[in-house]
Amino acid sequence: MELNELGDLGLSHGQIKVYQALLELGISGVEKIQEKTGLERRAIYDTLNKLIEKGLASYVKEKNKRRYQITNPRHLKEQIEEKEKNLEKLKEKIPKITELFNYKKPLIDAQIYRGNEAMKSLLNEALNYEATYWIGGNSGVEQASEDMNLWFKRWTIKRIEQKRLMYDLVDKGTYLQDLNPKDTKKHKKSFYKYCELPKNLQSPMVIIMFGKKVAQVLWGKQSFAFVLESEEVKESFMKYFNYFWKEPA
Repeated sequence: MELNELGDLGLSHGQIKVYQALLELGISGVEKIQEKTGLERRAIYDTLNKLIEKGLASYVKEKNKRRYQITNPRHLKEQIEEKEKNLEKLKEKIPKITELFNYKKPLIDAQIYRGNEAMKSLLNEALNYEATYWIGGNSGVEQASEDMNLWFKRWTIKRIEQKRLMYDLVDKGTYLQDLNPKDTKKHKKSFYKYCELPKNLQSPMVIIMFGKKVAQVLWGKQSFAFVLESEEVKESFMKYFNYFWKEPA
């Protein structure tokens, strides 16, 4: 049985392996646990002590040797419930955290988003707004990792379900995967609008605008974005966008 979800309770990969081994073996000595997990003996002792500290394992002595087993799963259930309570308390504090965040936020805020998980967070935030405006490339996400590419397709489905418009001002001759420029019917169903930049305006960087934010994105195996949050900066970029945007005839 795979129990990778135990990582959400703060268990390391090694602790999860040892816990799974004990679950499958029942009461066991270190030798059996080592055979099952392939971990070094010293690492197993350290890991078992950590599981005992967490209340997830215990031991008995037989002929001066320790034999280990997991504790009753109710202890695991109690830890899950305790974490859920703490998360619920934290969730209740989000409005106050947001209030303080907005109060202390400077007029122009700059942030760095590094890595694919950070980019996912940025794009999910964009879904809070009725429309996003893209300049350069197409989405460019095809150049990122396979995982990011698949995630972007799911994000697109979510965007369509939420009826969030995407205005895509792309490099000449490029278009978003699965959204051919000639397929205007599909564009309409996908809440997607397409327009090309002049031939001499091309850039490896993609600019995404939503709310008060302007994100300058470089897609790659570990994508990167420099994000400015300012009404004035956003409006200046939108002037550039609107100058080149031409609705199809």
